[in-house]
Amino acid sequence: MKTICFFNQKGGVGKTTSVINIGAALGQRKQKVLIVDMDPQGNSTSGLGILKEELEASIYDVFIGNKTVEEIIHHTGEENVDLIPANSDLAGIEVELANTDNKEILLRENLNDLNQYDYILIDCPPSLGILSINGLSASDSVIIPLQCEYYALEGMSQLMDTIQLIRHSVHPNLEIEGILLTMYDRRNNLCRDVEYEVKKYFEDKVMIPPIPRNIRLAEAPSFGRSVLQHDRFSKGARAYKRIAKAIIQNTKDS
Repeated sequence: MKTICFFNQKGGVGKTTSVINIGAALGQRKQKVLIVDMDPQGNSTSGLGILKEELEASIYDVFIGNKTVEEIIHHTGEENVDLIPANSDLAGIEVELANTDNKEILLRENLNDLNQYDYILIDCPPSLGILSINGLSASDSVIIPLQCEYYALEGMSQLMDTIQLIRHSVHPNLEIEGILLTMYDRRNNLCRDVEYEVKKYFEDKVMIPPIPRNIRLAEAPSFGRSVLQHDRFSKGARAYKRIAKAIIQNTKDS
């Protein structure tokens, strides 16, 4: 089993979109996948067709000790993809866990026994708080979705400092799975410039292909399904399929 978290302190970079669609693409390749929604906004939850407002329990209940992870796993409409959902109950979790021992590794401890999955994908919130720290400390590696714009490059040094902090404090073996360029438009000079700079610094850690700007990708969450179900022939679907194939190969090679 391999656990990968998707993390960027900047919001709106295609993080949740990537979690859902990489998960769906892995599932279509006969991999058993569990997506863990760690964002109080619950976008992975709603993006997979589960109504946040009607949840009887969520990852919040695991953190406060009311439920086990096995009790809150939902099957989704995606082939071979299950979900641990989240909703706004998570918003105040930092205060509730303030005096809890080992609060940085609660997720890791709760996921340890889930051996029935090939991949666990963790959707972290766009901030460095206790939820993201839990996601990073529970993972073997991290995928960093990076929007192709100038400000995204500005934030990369801070992002790498954050990962180094996690390595030094709670998880020395955390690796970078890859940098995933999102919202890419080859006709745009800035996109090409960002791609060049990122490849110059991260070299073979830049995942291929970049994820294009694609209307089908934007539409799919409103239907509660991945772009692979919404339009499997779209550019976005084809790109995520290639990324999933590369992840599987990287897992075999490691």
